[in-house]
Amino acid sequence: MKTLIIAEKPDMGRNIAAVIEPKAQNRRSYLEGDQYIITWAIGHLIGLAEPDLYDEKYKKWRFGDLPIIPDAFKLLPNPRTKDQLQVIKELAERCDALVNACDAGREGQHIFSLIVRHLGLNQPVKRLWISDLTAETIRKGFDELKDNEEYSNLTRAARARSEADWLIGMNGSRAFTTKHNELLSVGRVQTPVLALIYDRQKQIEAFDSLKFYDITGTFAQAATTYRGIWQGERITDKAKADAIAAKVKGKTAAIASYEVKDTKEYPFKLYDLTLLQREANGKFGFSAKKTLDTAQALYEKHKVISYPRTNSNYVNEQNIPEMHRILDSMRHSPDYGEYVSGANKRFVHTGNKAVCNPAKVEDHHAIMPTMKKPQGLSPDEKKLYDLIVKRFLSHFYPAAEYKVHTVLTEVERESFKTTVKQLLSLGWKIIYAGDQEKKSPKDGAKNKDKEDGGAAQEEEAEETDAPFELDRAQSAHCADIEVKEKETQPPKHYTEGTLLKAMESAGKQIEDEELRDAMKDSGLGTPATRAATIERLKQVGYVDMQGKRIVLTQKGRIAVELIRGAGVELLTSPEMTGQWERRLNEISRGQASADTFMENVKKFTRLIIAKVGEQRPAMKNAFAAAEPPAGGKGGKRAASGGAKAEGAGKRTSRTAAPSAKSSGSATATVTPPAAPGVVCACPRPGCGGYLFMGRKGYGCSHYRSGCGFVIWKESLGRTLTDAMVKSLAEKGKTGKLKFGGQDGEEPFEARIALVNPSTGELALERV
Repeated sequence: MKTLIIAEKPDMGRNIAAVIEPKAQNRRSYLEGDQYIITWAIGHLIGLAEPDLYDEKYKKWRFGDLPIIPDAFKLLPNPRTKDQLQVIKELAERCDALVNACDAGREGQHIFSLIVRHLGLNQPVKRLWISDLTAETIRKGFDELKDNEEYSNLTRAARARSEADWLIGMNGSRAFTTKHNELLSVGRVQTPVLALIYDRQKQIEAFDSLKFYDITGTFAQAATTYRGIWQGERITDKAKADAIAAKVKGKTAAIASYEVKDTKEYPFKLYDLTLLQREANGKFGFSAKKTLDTAQALYEKHKVISYPRTNSNYVNEQNIPEMHRILDSMRHSPDYGEYVSGANKRFVHTGNKAVCNPAKVEDHHAIMPTMKKPQGLSPDEKKLYDLIVKRFLSHFYPAAEYKVHTVLTEVERESFKTTVKQLLSLGWKIIYAGDQEKKSPKDGAKNKDKEDGGAAQEEEAEETDAPFELDRAQSAHCADIEVKEKETQPPKHYTEGTLLKAMESAGKQIEDEELRDAMKDSGLGTPATRAATIERLKQVGYVDMQGKRIVLTQKGRIAVELIRGAGVELLTSPEMTGQWERRLNEISRGQASADTFMENVKKFTRLIIAKVGEQRPAMKNAFAAAEPPAGGKGGKRAASGGAKAEGAGKRTSRTAAPSAKSSGSATATVTPPAAPGVVCACPRPGCGGYLFMGRKGYGCSHYRSGCGFVIWKESLGRTLTDAMVKSLAEKGKTGKLKFGGQDGEEPFEARIALVNPSTGELALERV
């Protein structure tokens, strides 16, 4: 009998067949040779069954039926690919051995294990584990086939991930949807990522900009002219800044200190998938999904890069000779030949820990080009391939060398600091010299994404390739002085690139390279799933894109507030959810129990239902957008798929539209959502919005569409509470309050009354 090889996708199956069975006959859905039959899974052929396959009652979404926790999870074939599953079944009956040739990772292992479980296959299984699809790698992989049992822990982790996502997604989505009468998608990874976006949005809204003044002096000594930034506490008074400028302009200055230091900058790390997605987003505006899809095509279709779904930036020792061969294969490339001619193999060796670090390579090494020459690449594929090749080639060049000059200039007792970075040798940066963006984003500890706003007086080094030299013993002259008005800036909205970075470190702002690497095991999702998570947030209407910026929608805002308001903070906690991912990684290494992990997930599922059951339903129009989202797509998109759970099948979106009648717990009463900041319905006639607590007052959710109602927190000598504002909006006045009694004023009792429901104007009514 023959051996059945099951690849993940057709392209991969055909690549394998071309190497091990070059004369195989093409049977459309499989290839058959003398020894092997090669077929494929076309992605996920099988998923976890929907709740209604456990019990008919689950076809209707009712809060009272929750939680849904199966004793054993049922499997359901994907109806769109059931024919291919039948092909695999029939082929397996003709074979006495199997080879798992799905992608070498957790999801590839999961896809294969579901097929085996569902079809009840019991043949011995070998595992093909390769990182690229070149003929040499495929041939070597078959020479070194592993026993599939060696990956049993990885299979357990994959199964635990899938079933945990089902429990949290199905139960959480049904609970919040039926309770609040709005399709609300909840997920183990999706929800904490949404919370990251929500928290950044709140920081932006709460930010108070502050004007301040930068003072920059221009100094001259002999033939050298340089600029220095005034040193001192931030100046917010223009008159003070102007006075300093007037005092020093034209005066003689002294060089208080002058230090010169030789420094080197080494090439940036090789790409893992997340880093590649971040840089492609920053340089080309590619979404995370677009980068993943493009990289997958470069790997599967063109075979010009290694396996892209990796979380490693390093290679193993056996990859070093391979890197040398890849360099040689590019020697006559019209695009990269000139860089290869200047490259030196001695920089890439097993002792170079910036490249070769086996301790930091788990399933796959960093993304690299292969020896195959690229042909027929699309423009986007060329862009991504170019990033990967140049990052690879940069490691065959020496470090860039600089002299850093740090000068402290004093004039009239005022100090000015100068940092000049003088280029001595471009080194590896020669590869990027022709790019429009000469500086590649820094991946290590020296780089800080400017997302947090705040200080704007930055002492960035001025780069020059011209000679720079000062004589500390000689004086200088303050030739000019400039006062610039600036403002502190709020944190920036997430882009897909910066959100991926936050997901990788579970939301922590970690600048240290080693610490960030250590957090990879406890990030949100995996390199292979993060793009899908971001796309999911768009699809359910929680976020919209404004250019590169990710913007929270009204639905996304209320969803987070409702989830947090229910008291299930863990569901929105990036750090805690990241720890779950760490535990899944430990399961895959045999260091933790999948059964224990699942018991904890089940406990948390029950807690979600209990907490949501105690919530008040959201008000009827809480989710209405104050204005159409960017692109005008949010509303319809949200309505069509809002409650589909992570890891769930396609049918959820078709059956997940509970009405107020069928849900059993939805309400038509206009009550405010039980969420932080939301108080009550807006009293302005015909408005339909609701009041929420802002930084300085209580405003209306429809403020963007023209509602000007606002009640200030500090009004009529009192600090108003939520209860007072609710009473004002619903009854027109508060209860009796005591006023006066200070500075000799006679105390009195009064109520605060709402005298103008259209504006929020208040007055005292003495009792």
